[in-house]
Amino acid sequence: MYVTKQGECWDEVAKNVYGNEKYVGYLMQNNMESLEIAVFSAGALICTPELPEEQRNLPEWRRRS
Repeated sequence: MYVTKQGECWDEVAKNVYGNEKYVGYLMQNNMESLEIAVFSAGALICTPELPEEQRNLPEWRRRS
């Protein structure tokens, strides 16, 4: 789980959790109940499952964007 800071957006959360904002789609797929939120208030809980194995084992340049 990730606890948001005031003013964070989805892409910022993805970068903080996974190291790259390109995982924003994966993050959103795992938090369907919060999709209506564009800018988070402080203290919102976001589910942050591990990246699928195929994403973790590829070198950075081979990962899909």
